[in-house]
Amino acid sequence: MRRTTVRRLSVWAVAAAMASVGATAPPSTAPAPAPKPPPAKTPVAAGYGGAVASVDADASAAGIEVLRNGGNAVDAAVATAAALGVTEPYSAGIGGGGYFVHYDAKSRTVRTVDGRETAPLSADKSLFLEDGKPIAFEQAVTSGLGVGAPGTPATWRTVLDKWGSESLRTLLKPAERLARDGFTVDPTFRTQTQANEARFRDFPDTAELFLPGGELPVVGSRFKNPDLARTYRELGREGVDELYRGDLARDIVRTVRKPPVDPKSARVARPGDLTAKDLRAYDAVGHAPTKVSYRGLDVYGIAPSSSGGTSVGEALNILERTDLSAASQTAYLHRSIESSRIAFADRGRWVGDPAFEDVPTRELLSQRFADSRECLIKDDAVLTSPLASADPRKPTACKAGGKAAPTTFEGENTTHLTAADKWGNVVAYTLTIESTGGSGITVPGRGFLLNNELTDFSFSPANPAVHDPNLPGPGKRPRSSISPTIVLENGRPLLALGSPGGATIITTVLQTLTGHLDRGLPLVDAIAAPRASQRNSATTELEPGLWDSPVRARLEALGHVFKQNPEIGATTGVQRLPDGRWLAAAERVRRGGGSAMVVRPAGG
Repeated sequence: MRRTTVRRLSVWAVAAAMASVGATAPPSTAPAPAPKPPPAKTPVAAGYGGAVASVDADASAAGIEVLRNGGNAVDAAVATAAALGVTEPYSAGIGGGGYFVHYDAKSRTVRTVDGRETAPLSADKSLFLEDGKPIAFEQAVTSGLGVGAPGTPATWRTVLDKWGSESLRTLLKPAERLARDGFTVDPTFRTQTQANEARFRDFPDTAELFLPGGELPVVGSRFKNPDLARTYRELGREGVDELYRGDLARDIVRTVRKPPVDPKSARVARPGDLTAKDLRAYDAVGHAPTKVSYRGLDVYGIAPSSSGGTSVGEALNILERTDLSAASQTAYLHRSIESSRIAFADRGRWVGDPAFEDVPTRELLSQRFADSRECLIKDDAVLTSPLASADPRKPTACKAGGKAAPTTFEGENTTHLTAADKWGNVVAYTLTIESTGGSGITVPGRGFLLNNELTDFSFSPANPAVHDPNLPGPGKRPRSSISPTIVLENGRPLLALGSPGGATIITTVLQTLTGHLDRGLPLVDAIAAPRASQRNSATTELEPGLWDSPVRARLEALGHVFKQNPEIGATTGVQRLPDGRWLAAAERVRRGGGSAMVVRPAGG
């Protein structure tokens, strides 16, 4: 029996109830202390000693605690990520994976770690096919079939071995405490739970954890996850191998191969083929980062298996020829939309797991290739989607022919954190379990959800006439859009940022960068600015701030077609100010607002 607790009372009511417990104890006039309230959320902070920005105040506070105790940016990032596994369990956790970008101040180098989940070694191109046709997407999403070997714990081990200064055991302590003592439920957590309620009810372990007593958690109540606290304690004591070779590995394999569905439920959760061998074979992989020069700055990102670094880089190269600082809002958005349309066309043809695909990363990021694509953009007309890709190894100016393939679906959840320390080291780290709520399957007694990351594969070729580099394969990593980014000026960090949002991550990072670097917006304002997202489709998504703006009509007059998306992305970033302070920035409104913190605040 698990002991997950959600008190459907206010914090003060919980304290009062606790004071009344114990009939044999003598009455006391002193009230019991109230549970510690969560840190206040603020979207921007500046000061010294280091900085952390995430979507959650408790998670950012965990990273700041590590920095205050002498840890570096990598240590803080791991502690923050572990805390997000408690407070953002539908977005991230040890059942998922992610991508880690690190700037080392001593060597002035950027390095990355690919912690993407991998398919079982038994997987092939027919993983999501039945009788030669793709299965229903929902049958893959809520199943063992969509679960890849988790990469997050291996990522933590790898980055700590390479660049960390603290033990994993020490860094898991804040998250362990948070899981044991609980955090305050906010509207976002309740809303995300409610959106998953139907499928969560089909898995008894998930229902007991996230719907205790059969009810949704109430805003303002305390949510406790003692199972996850014990799991973190076990990982700290035994090491990450516990998840890849120990009892926890066996629990994961058992859960994937026989999803524990409520026998009263009508749901049929397809089993996966993940094995103990698959977990033993998992490795987080170090790659050289992507790099482009933009406005004299060096922009570093994550290389494939993610398409984030290549797509953001290609779009920036396309925009290099345009003076976005002097452009009207209409021209700025038009050029941004068209550059991302082209970048998505090229990523669909060329980007996949480089262990399986010949990915021309260097050529995709060449200015010569970008120039050959930029000349497709017209100031008075809109490109038609799906747009055909071009061959970056043989760039031909303004080539617009060839066969086109539509962009395949990618879920829009994930979480991002950014950290910096007093020595000048910087981390941009995006982690995920794919869909909001992942697979919906909780590992019994362990307190965390499993990913459904394999649904990021193409179930079948997007266009049978065009090679699709993102079909499943044995041990293959599905393509991602995750785009953690670090920008250097003269070899030193200027800013770092990233976002959740599935395929919208690329457009979110692109617009935040250009909003700050070209349009001159302060970082927190560039993060808050309304967004558009074009991903080589017939329509471009707009947030309400642009949907309700006169600029929409002007763009529609050029031929753009729009549909509304209430919320795109949830960026966090850090910036090195000219006076040596760190500035941390996060969302003002999206996902309930983010949490930016510094070790020693110093405004002005």
